[in-house]
Amino acid sequence: MRQVTGKAKTRRDPAPSRLSYRLERLKLSPLLRGALRVGLPFALAFGAVTIYFSDDARRAAIITALTDLRQQIETRPEFMVRLVAVEGASPALEAQIRAHLPRDLPASSFDIDIASVQARIAALPAVARARVRLRRGGVMEVKVTERLAAAIWRNREGRVLVDREGVVIGAYRAGDGTGGQGGGLPHVAGAGANRDVPGALAILAAAAPLAGRLRGLVRVGERRWDVVLDRGQRILLPEREPVRALERVIVLDEVNGLLERDVAVVDMRLPERPTLRMNTAALERWRQLRRLNEEASAG
Repeated sequence: MRQVTGKAKTRRDPAPSRLSYRLERLKLSPLLRGALRVGLPFALAFGAVTIYFSDDARRAAIITALTDLRQQIETRPEFMVRLVAVEGASPALEAQIRAHLPRDLPASSFDIDIASVQARIAALPAVARARVRLRRGGVMEVKVTERLAAAIWRNREGRVLVDREGVVIGAYRAGDGTGGQGGGLPHVAGAGANRDVPGALAILAAAAPLAGRLRGLVRVGERRWDVVLDRGQRILLPEREPVRALERVIVLDEVNGLLERDVAVVDMRLPERPTLRMNTAALERWRQLRRLNEEASAG
């Protein structure tokens, strides 16, 4: 049997030290790996760019080059606006629209705010809807839906054109083709008349047999209509079912010639009890006849 002499040889512990273990764990952490893979290259690139652009001359040269490049791109022929096409507008409205369009043409499409141009056109009183877009060939296309005048409204400020919704389109000028004697637009008057244009149009349609004598409609108390005829005659319509009341008056006129008599007012505000008001001359003649009858009875 062999005898071991001397000190026993110490074997090295294969387990890692605490420090090396922690370093290995740190290397495996996603945060450190991400920092080494992304953060470090970014920091180096950012530092290099910062040092490069710290020179004012280099910075100015790059800005000038970018500005020239942008100018070259924006002024290319395919990006230039040379013409404006307006569709759906009358000549008068087209003139108003063109006043709100860019005047210095040709111009780069990058310098034109399409949304702003469309908003300005849509804000015009005579425009119901507007659409502005750039078309191939350097054309700015403006499509509008124009409000159509439905009546002439006389108010305190004068006479204006209104559409079926009561929106004021613009001032009325005699001889502009939108109204006048013999087949023009109907006339309405009074405060709040523009808020019931559909009702007024329905009454005017029912008054077709009186078209030769019709002068217009007057809004009373912002709740009902008066039909104004020539010779100073008026038909006072009720607040409810005015068309039906007017049709009754027309039937009475066709049967008995009601409106051909010396009647100043036909009051239909109480449809179940119509009231007639004579004009001044007829009333005076009636009074004279009454006096003569009284004198004859007394004699």
